[in-house]
Amino acid sequence: MSEIYLYDSLSNKKRKFEPIDQNHVRIYACGPTVYNYAHIGNARMAVVFDSFVRLLRNKYPKVTYVSNITDIDDKIIEAANESNIPINELTKKYTDIYNADMSYLNVLHPDIQPKATEYVEDMINFIDKLIQKDKAYEKDGHVFFHVPSHEGYGKLSNREIDQQLAGSRVQVSDIKKNQQDFVLWKPSSKSQPGWESPWGIGRPGWHTECCVMSEVNLKIPFDIHGGGQDLLFPHHENEIAQSCASVNSDNPEDYAKYWIHNGFVTIDGEKMSKSLNNIILLNDLLKEHDGETIRLALLSSHYRKSLDWNENVIKQSKVLLDKVYDFLDTCDDDPEGEIDESLMENFSNDLDIPKVLTSINELLKNKNSSSPGTIKQSLLFAGSILGVFDKKPSEWNMQIEISDSELAEIEKLINERKTLKENKDFTGADAIRDSLLEKGVELIDSEDGTTWKYKS
Repeated sequence: MSEIYLYDSLSNKKRKFEPIDQNHVRIYACGPTVYNYAHIGNARMAVVFDSFVRLLRNKYPKVTYVSNITDIDDKIIEAANESNIPINELTKKYTDIYNADMSYLNVLHPDIQPKATEYVEDMINFIDKLIQKDKAYEKDGHVFFHVPSHEGYGKLSNREIDQQLAGSRVQVSDIKKNQQDFVLWKPSSKSQPGWESPWGIGRPGWHTECCVMSEVNLKIPFDIHGGGQDLLFPHHENEIAQSCASVNSDNPEDYAKYWIHNGFVTIDGEKMSKSLNNIILLNDLLKEHDGETIRLALLSSHYRKSLDWNENVIKQSKVLLDKVYDFLDTCDDDPEGEIDESLMENFSNDLDIPKVLTSINELLKNKNSSSPGTIKQSLLFAGSILGVFDKKPSEWNMQIEISDSELAEIEKLINERKTLKENKDFTGADAIRDSLLEKGVELIDSEDGTTWKYKS
């Protein structure tokens, strides 16, 4: 495979990927906070990093992928109170739903999926170490990271000091030494979940969770850290500050060597938000569309750019999947052939999936110019990284995005046609076949009976 190049948010340029250890690539991506169903923004992050992991596994002998679950957070506490159920019951419910939804998108389960509540003791020890190094301080049961103590703060987001507070959305507080300082530990009331600590009963701040879980599970420095673009500041900036301060470094690469961030999802050109009431939940989408269709739609725009979600994106993905499966349906089981070089080059060039999809369309358009074996091998290679094309064509073609009444009508006409054929009324049988074909439904006769599929 070609050398892999990644756009690194830290250096703001595309860099050749050179792992710390060629025999073991380590990657961490910030996962969901589990208090509700995942939306398509959450899904895009999961699908993008799953494809990155698949790409890396195609080249390197071992890749360890860690993506966490945040199961303690103020939003979780609020949601549990509103639902009047225990927090652990709420988080288990939505963790299970999230993982099930991801499996429908053919997202491989992370090698390690740490939950924040399982690492609180590690977080307490980590925070205490920062206090001992004069990088953090305790005040009234809170522990804050002292931002001016870390000279490297702002290198990832490339922010000046006066921009940092404005972008961090932190609450102004009289107990901070500096308003840029962020919380590592906060006290809990009797009605809130809490753990014993040297600073009283409390719970960890969000920014501390991932630095601890990544270090415990991957050791630092590791190769790639990433997540959605919204995490770049302050979350990832704060992670770097803590982790580097803990090892007396101002160099962000002493925490993670490369930083990858995927773009936002917009809805018909509008930012997805509660105020606009336009948040699309993945669980709802999966009731209407096949997981492969949704996955390919989420990958259809370059991962670093915004993805504008609309019906046309879904339609185009379904059309391409139909074309690929129709072609695969005509191929031998095990044809020999070379993989199209443009696919390897485009995947390796910062996961340029739009160009990969263009190459796939060109292969199918000019299918008479190449051997079926070459095209099939190329499609299956692309699918192994895209996370699609792995169903049997017959299985794909039997998938129905159709109402129960429409399905009943098709089955009724198929049975009527069967009766007509048994009575030697082939003209009537052909008329039913033609009427269904006009509606886009193609009948397929075999010794086992008649099946059907949508004709692309």
